[in-house]
Amino acid sequence: QVQLVESGGGSVQPGGSLRLSCVASGRIFSISTMAWYRQAPGKERELVAQITQDGGSRYYADSVKGRFTISRDNAKNMVYLQMNSLKPEDTAVYYCNYIGARKSYDYWGQGTQVTVSS
Repeated sequence: QVQLVESGGGSVQPGGSLRLSCVASGRIFSISTMAWYRQAPGKERELVAQITQDGGSRYYADSVKGRFTISRDNAKNMVYLQMNSLKPEDTAVYYCNYIGARKSYDYWGQGTQVTVSS
């Protein structure tokens, strides 16, 4: 049974930084796309950032471009989200998502809370 576990969330003041991490427990093979989503209270879950297997292509939501950076370590089956210049509107539960080659699986983490407030 594969589980994804996020860490690094917390409370920070506007303008601050956080680094989220996600690791897969259990045996997992051929991770294709890794991504971070978020869901704020009363809103739908939205894609924040996504990275391809070789890291050659990265997508960012317009709202986080220039502030967030997604990266991955394939040897450790980990994905990271460096979040800088955080704003109150970044407050949400952040989820990591792993999609297997040919969409053979689609795993989600349980989420980690990020709160940006003064």
